[in-house]
Amino acid sequence: MNKTVKIIIGIVLLVLFVWVIKYFKDSNSKEIEEFKVEEPFYTSINTKVVATGKLNPEEEIELKPQISGIVDKILVEEGDIVKKGDLIAKIRVVPNEQTLVSARSRINTAQLSYDNAKILYDRNKALFEKGVISKQDFENSELSFNQAKETLRQAQNDFQIIKQGSLSGGSSANTNIVAQIPGTVLEIPIREGDQVIESNNFNAGTTIATVADMSKMIFEGKVDEAEVGKLEEGKEIIVVLGAINQQEFPAKLTFVAPKGIEENGAVQFTIKADVQVEQSTKIRAGYSANAEIDLESKDSILVVKESLLQFNRITEKPYVEILKEDGTYEEKYVETGISDGINIEIKEGVSEGDKIKVWNKASKDNEDE
Repeated sequence: MNKTVKIIIGIVLLVLFVWVIKYFKDSNSKEIEEFKVEEPFYTSINTKVVATGKLNPEEEIELKPQISGIVDKILVEEGDIVKKGDLIAKIRVVPNEQTLVSARSRINTAQLSYDNAKILYDRNKALFEKGVISKQDFENSELSFNQAKETLRQAQNDFQIIKQGSLSGGSSANTNIVAQIPGTVLEIPIREGDQVIESNNFNAGTTIATVADMSKMIFEGKVDEAEVGKLEEGKEIIVVLGAINQQEFPAKLTFVAPKGIEENGAVQFTIKADVQVEQSTKIRAGYSANAEIDLESKDSILVVKESLLQFNRITEKPYVEILKEDGTYEEKYVETGISDGINIEIKEGVSEGDKIKVWNKASKDNEDE
């Protein structure tokens, strides 16, 4: 019995010994995996921010009526160039019947007061000339007469304004809508026959036309919070218009919003820039545009492709693997500088001529196997 156990144990040990020898043999015979390598190189890096937005006129106003009524005539069309004071449209007043009756009633009341005051004035004047009444009594009647006359005139003026929209009916009448600035008529949202509402403290009023000075354009866009801290007002930028064959226009940054607005989970800050547009270039309001803002640039610096960097999971410090003479790789931590998203500056840790492992690509020979 003991002899049989010994034989079984010996066979098991022999099998294990053969398996261990085969394992080490297979391990030693396995070829070392080779990777592609790349070297650092010198180049220039220019980091920039691209802000998306629109091109709009700096001066743009909406013309609104000073009195409610019906659009009687429109004298311009969209796209017309107008001067300050040019007539844009005319409004025909359609008075409210109740208001008109009330104004006429005020005239009648004022007329009665005026007639009575005139009778008293004429009577007291005759008595004063005969020396029957004092000068003070005469002056009091004269004052009452003048006040009644002024009240009647005011009531008549009110009636005229309610009925016709103005007193004179001339070029300065409330019924005439004139351009307040020189520029281009961008939009006429109303048509002849439309009813319009006056602009007052309780109502913005109906827009008759929108006029803008197209010679002064501004770019309005938004940048992310991670980049807004690098922007400074007064910086020269480039505005690119895709609608005009990617044409570039010089501009100057004039405004960076002090408060951001959250959009789709990201905080955006509004920026504005004055755009220099030549008179020969036909620009339309609302063109989509991109602003390219240079942040930092360096010439002739040692860089590597940013994809070569690896990061320590604990310290989160960047490092690269450099090929040694014996075919193995050595980890070296590096100090980085500016990056354009493709190449990144290397300040310390790597020298020109080092062969850096492309950690996510094996060599071609190894791939073929």
